[in-house]
Amino acid sequence: MHKKFFGFMYGLNIISQAIFSLLTPAALLFAICWLLVSKSGAPEWLYAIFITVGVLIGLISMVRFAISASENLQRLEKQKENKTKTGRDTNEK
Repeated sequence: MHKKFFGFMYGLNIISQAIFSLLTPAALLFAICWLLVSKSGAPEWLYAIFITVGVLIGLISMVRFAISASENLQRLEKQKENKTKTGRDTNEK
């Protein structure tokens, strides 16, 4: 039971971090563009450019995070498998 719960929590953590890494750059660039438009009188079409660039940067960041998380998960599973085969921790010296 606890393995399923921790697996679910790990998956939820990965998904929430991926969403955060997708939305953060877009939100930051939106805020920067809002400041430029409202305070310095920049043209409003900058919103389209800044949000598009922010979403693209966020998408790249999310994909890189997902790849890194899956590699780490595979490494952890391999270590767990080695530990069960040998009966001891592979990190011990």
